[in-house]
Amino acid sequence: MSSPESAPSVFPFLSRLSPSEWEAFVHGARPVALDPGAVICMEGDRCQALPLVLSGEARVYRAHATGRALTLYRIEPGESCILTASCLLSGLPFPAYAEAVTPLEALMVPTDLFRASFVHSAPWRDHIFELLARRLASVIELVDAVAFQRVDERLATVLVDQADAEGRVAQTHEMLAEALGTSREVVSRALKEFEREGLVALARGEVVVQGASALQNYGSARRM
Repeated sequence: MSSPESAPSVFPFLSRLSPSEWEAFVHGARPVALDPGAVICMEGDRCQALPLVLSGEARVYRAHATGRALTLYRIEPGESCILTASCLLSGLPFPAYAEAVTPLEALMVPTDLFRASFVHSAPWRDHIFELLARRLASVIELVDAVAFQRVDERLATVLVDQADAEGRVAQTHEMLAEALGTSREVVSRALKEFEREGLVALARGEVVVQGASALQNYGSARRM
C-alpha cells in the first residue's frame, strides 16, 4: 500500500509544503485500499476525511428512487473529491454517492488536518481552487449535455471518448446508462441502432466501435 511519503509524485503540490506542513501531512494522512464497487460515501453521510487518489478510479453520482443514476464526475490519480472538500469546510452532509470503480489506493486526510491546511497553506488552497474550477467546468458540460443533447448523441460521444486503441469500450449497457443518467433500455435501443448502421459491434460486456469518425459526427449529421 502506498505511503504519504510517495504522494508528491502523484500530487506535486505536496512538494511545495513547508517542513511543518509536510510533517503534519505525513503523520496525519491515512492510506486506504478499496476493491471495485466499494462504497466510499453515501448521500447524507458526514464526511470524515478528504481522499487523495493515488491509483485507480472512483466516481461520484446522484441516484433516483427509480433506480436511475447520473455520474457527476470521476476521480482519477492526482485528484480529490471537491464535494467532500466542500462538505468538510461547510459541515454539510454529502449530497451524492461515491464508489470505487477499479481497485483504488488513496490517502485520507482527516477533517481537522484538511481544514487547518486549507486555512494556513497556500499550496493546499491552490490545489482545491484548481480542482473546483475544473469540476465546475465539467459539471457545466454535463448539464449542457443532459439539457440540450439527445441520449443517442451523448452515447456516441461517450463511446468515442472511452474506446481503447482497438475500439473496445469495456462497459455494459447498465454502466453506460448510469454514465448518461438514463435507463438501460434506452441505451440498448440506441446501441442496436448504432449496430444496424455499422457504427458498433455489440458483445457481452463490451461495445466495439467500428466507425469512430461517424460516431463523433453522429449528432451533427442527424441534424443536417
